[in-house]
Amino acid sequence: MIDLHLHTTASDGRLSPDALVARAAGLGLTIISVTDHDTTAGLAEAAGAAGRHAVRLVSGIEITAVERGRDVHVLGYFIDPDHAPFVEFLRAQRDDRRRRVETMIGRLAELGMALDGQRLLASVPPGSGRAIGRPHVADALVAAGHATDRGDAFDRFIAEGRPAFVPRRGASVGEVAAIVRAAGGVASLAHPGLMGLDDAIPGFVAAGLTAIEVWHSDHDEAATAHYQATARVLGLAMSGGSDFHADHSHHASGFGSVTLPPAAFDELESRAGHAAGPR
Repeated sequence: MIDLHLHTTASDGRLSPDALVARAAGLGLTIISVTDHDTTAGLAEAAGAAGRHAVRLVSGIEITAVERGRDVHVLGYFIDPDHAPFVEFLRAQRDDRRRRVETMIGRLAELGMALDGQRLLASVPPGSGRAIGRPHVADALVAAGHATDRGDAFDRFIAEGRPAFVPRRGASVGEVAAIVRAAGGVASLAHPGLMGLDDAIPGFVAAGLTAIEVWHSDHDEAATAHYQATARVLGLAMSGGSDFHADHSHHASGFGSVTLPPAAFDELESRAGHAAGPR
């Protein structure tokens, strides 16, 4: 069983890399990828845990690109996390995440919902390699009594179109695909069924995208079939995973049940810049 879309406390997940790998092994998963947002800070701990649990870990990441003024998530697999230009690119991504959170804190204060901004920002120190983002702001809103849960915080305050939303500045899908490729990896468009950008996918492919996430917790049978067909028409490899963040998130039910077929995994690996090996 294969799950190539998992998050840890290195970004916005609730389980440490060690705990996540242990949970995955307990569910019978044999190949996994930790794909934290704009950071590889959890990979070393996950690799140690994977060795203890006889699980293969694929080095992964989920990078946020910007297209048409919107966030577009691109998964990277089989990457070399120490590739110098890749490391510098991710640092810039995390710096922009921090700018965005700081601006959101200011907007929330103007709306009468003051948060302890210093404490929030200090929870993910700049030099830690971890990534801060909107889920951290959502958690702070919940802790301050301004929202009932993360979903409520997003829906009323920090989702696109809400009063404290701040747009991201970032690279295009093509630029993200290029940096992933330069780091030896393969780039896959994450959860396209949630994006509403199907008309843009051929352009992403022309710009260097080589795979698409077909199996996902938010893809029903019709969506899965649709993106399988899209992959075949455009000559893309296919990825898949649960997108697990936490036990009480809407993706939790997919952990251990949304999996990538082995043949699709082999094809995905064959597209990487340096297929096979320990990654």
